[in-house]
Amino acid sequence: MRLAADSREYSDRAHFLSTAATAMRQVVVDYARYGSRKKRGGDLIRVTLNAEELSAGRGEVDVLVIHDALKRLEEWDARQAKIVELRFFAGLSSEETAEALQLSERTVRREWAMARAWLEQELASPGSGKD
Repeated sequence: MRLAADSREYSDRAHFLSTAATAMRQVVVDYARYGSRKKRGGDLIRVTLNAEELSAGRGEVDVLVIHDALKRLEEWDARQAKIVELRFFAGLSSEETAEALQLSERTVRREWAMARAWLEQELASPGSGKD
């Protein structure tokens, strides 16, 4: 609905996919925030996403923690953050992500591996909000 309400013109498929991934991220984060507001910050709702892509073996992730880590990644490397957003929130493959960002598939795979490692470390560090 957010994309339908958006009156902007998309210059190409890559622009649309990028906008769609950002909208999906916002919807998932808003939903998680809504759940955490209940009863003055009660239990966070855990939303299961395709976490295997982000972290092998982890079936359930806290979307708000991922969102906060992704904001920190954006400050460090905006392209890696966009790759994570397209892969994790939009569910695009390496090939589709490469096409959307007009990069080589090899570059996307390399950046995806680096971003995943960075996020793993970030999510495992104390004070990251992880249980």
